[in-house]
Amino acid sequence: MTFTIAIDGPAAAGKGTLSRRIAEEYGFHHLDTGLTYRATAKALLDGGLPLDDEAVAEKVAREVELAGLDRSVLSAHAIGEAASKIAVMPAVRRALVEAQRAFSLREPGTVLDGRDIGTVVCPDAPVKLYVTASPEVRAKRRYDEIIGNGQPADLGAIFEDVKKRDERDMGRADSPLRPADDAHLLDTSEMSIEAAFQAAKSLIDAALIKKI
Repeated sequence: MTFTIAIDGPAAAGKGTLSRRIAEEYGFHHLDTGLTYRATAKALLDGGLPLDDEAVAEKVAREVELAGLDRSVLSAHAIGEAASKIAVMPAVRRALVEAQRAFSLREPGTVLDGRDIGTVVCPDAPVKLYVTASPEVRAKRRYDEIIGNGQPADLGAIFEDVKKRDERDMGRADSPLRPADDAHLLDTSEMSIEAAFQAAKSLIDAALIKKI
């Protein structure tokens, strides 16, 4: 028996931090599904393979190992750019969704975060959260994170990038970013990560009791 928590939302809304915290709290396995696309992109780049050949990208996607994806390595800008190119390929999405679904069955439970978990990957998850925040707040968070890592950043450029990313994620034909009909909305614009965690925890605890 397993228990799946599906967490969706736009970039820099806080869903990754929240997902890791929830997984730690309940002793569940965690998967940032965005990293699966980045891992595929990195394998293509490392192998000197084309980023515009769907058949090649699908083959690589099917070989990606979901355990131990290294966020620090995969967060490189060039990998993100490459990932955005392959993420629109239906065959790549199918391959990675299959792998993500298999991951979601791990016991005793799993937390998956991404853009289409509650709508496509795990539509039957007993708990679905849609974590969001205003584009201004998300851009500022991303800016603070980059500055905090000792790197230069331009808030205006980051804001434009966040808006562009939203348009791309919400406007794509295959698995667009949107809340599942039965997802609980968590707007973290003026909410601390602790408050968001407590709100999520009460929903999860209620669902777990129902499941027993």
